[in-house]
Amino acid sequence: MTGCFYSNTTIRLLLTLFVCLLQTGCEQPTSLQQVKRQKELIIVTRNSPTTYYQGKEQPTGFEFELAKRFAKELGVKLTIITANSLPDIFHALADNGAAQRISLAAAGLAVTDHRQRQVHFSQPYMDVTQQLIYNAKLKAPKSFADLSPGKFLVLAGSSHAERLKQYSDQIPIPWETTEVHENIDLLRMVNDGEIDYTVVDSNELAMNFIYFPNIRVAFDLAPSDKLAWAFPKSVDASLINRANLFFAKIKANGTLAHLYERFYGHVEQINYVGVKTFTKQMQKRLPKYRNYFEKAAESYDMDWRLLASIGYQESHWRPKAKSPTGVRGLMMLTRATAKEMGVANRLNPKQSIMGGSRYFKKIKARINQDIKEPDRTWMALAAYNVGYGHLQDARKLTEIRGGDPNKWVDVKESLPLLSKKQWHQLTKYGYARGYEPVLYVQNIRRYYDLLRWLTVPQIENLPVAKSEHSPGIKDG
Repeated sequence: MTGCFYSNTTIRLLLTLFVCLLQTGCEQPTSLQQVKRQKELIIVTRNSPTTYYQGKEQPTGFEFELAKRFAKELGVKLTIITANSLPDIFHALADNGAAQRISLAAAGLAVTDHRQRQVHFSQPYMDVTQQLIYNAKLKAPKSFADLSPGKFLVLAGSSHAERLKQYSDQIPIPWETTEVHENIDLLRMVNDGEIDYTVVDSNELAMNFIYFPNIRVAFDLAPSDKLAWAFPKSVDASLINRANLFFAKIKANGTLAHLYERFYGHVEQINYVGVKTFTKQMQKRLPKYRNYFEKAAESYDMDWRLLASIGYQESHWRPKAKSPTGVRGLMMLTRATAKEMGVANRLNPKQSIMGGSRYFKKIKARINQDIKEPDRTWMALAAYNVGYGHLQDARKLTEIRGGDPNKWVDVKESLPLLSKKQWHQLTKYGYARGYEPVLYVQNIRRYYDLLRWLTVPQIENLPVAKSEHSPGIKDG
């Protein structure tokens, strides 16, 4: 007897093939189906102030907030992968980011002809203008032809580099590219005179110009650019179409406008107001809340004038103040902090002052006991502003650089390094707006000195020996 015998494995394969032939076909899942099946949206982005970074209490950034809302709408979790450079972002999207299952890049990417040959783009969500930035010591150029001899540096793989190639015959000095910096690094380098010119997008400049007093805008490069999300060239359009519907929805319901206002609309709020304005508000607003500050100071063993100085820096003593990042009230508490401190209504000035004072006391208690006053208070203020983790990162960098991590004079030199790529890569919490806590502490120290001078009996204002640090700060 002869016959044909098949193994169980072969039979299963044949049955599977037969079922596939009967159906519409054994098709691969669409890009949208793949995201939903894996229950995860994986994006690649940059660690920068306009895209994604670790905030005071949690991750933040314009692109992060957009991606978080998109993932929520899809009903999946969001996973972030950060690339070291712009070229790395496009490499990560190649072959659908197969190794890491990357679905898209949300990284403040401008739509250009060159990039459209590499990736698919969603509908744009923001218009930006490329701006030529120069050091204020140089003569203001009105066109590329007016550039003085010097160093001109832009990001490698950027839309800025693409635009400059179009103007190459008009630029009298050679320009170079870099993969080891971010745009905020280039702004700092122009400010410090390390380079003479760079090009950045208008949104990035708006977020950071206050920290760099020596930079100026020479002129805009036309035409404007449109920012969009990028998707692998090899995938179908299902996820892109879903993203386009998402952008249409958040434009229509005001969510996109709200996010723009939150991150870009009130940059001027961190400006130093001046002694004259401070004195005026001390007479007009402070009397309404002084009693609350004094009671909080008594409860937490602090100087009420220090707490009042924090309140002025945070809100100018306005109980209904709201920051670009959504914190509210006279002491500008986040929802999470208010809940932790037992504050039911952030807009109630008494609750806000007590909650903010309690939170500052808690932060100060975490500061290393080996750090002596007043350095301990200055570091607690920095942590109140930027977060305890970022302060610890700055202390680590201080030690690496040969400074004393227990001295504010050294730590404040390291805090700005948290915004520099080559430094924040060495830290646990990554990028932070390190210039801000330095200005924050500096302003509060000025307000505190002025409040002490204006509120103590006149006999106490007799000339005394000058000290580098402000006296009168209680420990604990």
